[in-house]
Amino acid sequence: GRRDEEEEHHSLETFTFYLSEPLSKERVEGFSDGVYAIVATLLILDICEDNVPDPREVEEKFHGSLLEALSEYGPNYLAYFGSFVTIGLLWFVHHSLFLYVTKATRLMGLLNILSLAFIGGLPLAYQLTSEFAEKSHNEIEAIQVSCVITFFASIFQFAIWTTALLHERETLHPFARYGGKEHAFMFAKLALYPCVSLGVFFLTCLLSEFSTAIFHLMQIVIPFAFLALRIFVRISLTVLRSVMSLSRRKVVLLEEEEACLSPTEPLS
Repeated sequence: GRRDEEEEHHSLETFTFYLSEPLSKERVEGFSDGVYAIVATLLILDICEDNVPDPREVEEKFHGSLLEALSEYGPNYLAYFGSFVTIGLLWFVHHSLFLYVTKATRLMGLLNILSLAFIGGLPLAYQLTSEFAEKSHNEIEAIQVSCVITFFASIFQFAIWTTALLHERETLHPFARYGGKEHAFMFAKLALYPCVSLGVFFLTCLLSEFSTAIFHLMQIVIPFAFLALRIFVRISLTVLRSVMSLSRRKVVLLEEEEACLSPTEPLS
């Protein structure tokens, strides 16, 4: 009876130990890269299948001019490039995030799967933003759905970073922990897409006539915003360090002056 109890207790310890084990970081990254690659491939297949002009149509409708025929699909191509850039930047942010992660917890894995679920909806966002008639109610709703998909795909990445910060000693490299040299830029980088997509959603509600232009402008401007954000964070950190160094110098000077004063002088 005692042997059975000891074996059962040992098996229970082993079971709970394996339940609390971290996920393999390499498998999380490999699965994520596969999803990103498939989503990008679906975008390419969609535009190659649906937005290539028929040779007869080129001859009859556009008098043999291929460029004029392609210009008719201009909004579709713009939506494709915008969606592809969005996928590429979200992959870049994901790569930067897991570059700083040393161990992935189960909660981080769950949040990563939720983010990938919305990443998989980006081909749907492309189809929605390229199919409906311009300046129609359906087009506005399609753009808002695309903003929601982008928001949740990026906000779950932000949640992964927040979860990693809660256990930063076990999950993050020292230079990426709270107060590290890359922490501020990573925080701003992960917050960029959720803030911008949420802002575009509300702008399309207020300025419905310019909803398509606002949405495509957001997709085009964000790559430059990443560069501007890095420069801004670098300048802010430099200014903050200089201010802190000046305050430390003042404190040191005051301490030296107090040390030079005689005991009776401070009392007077």
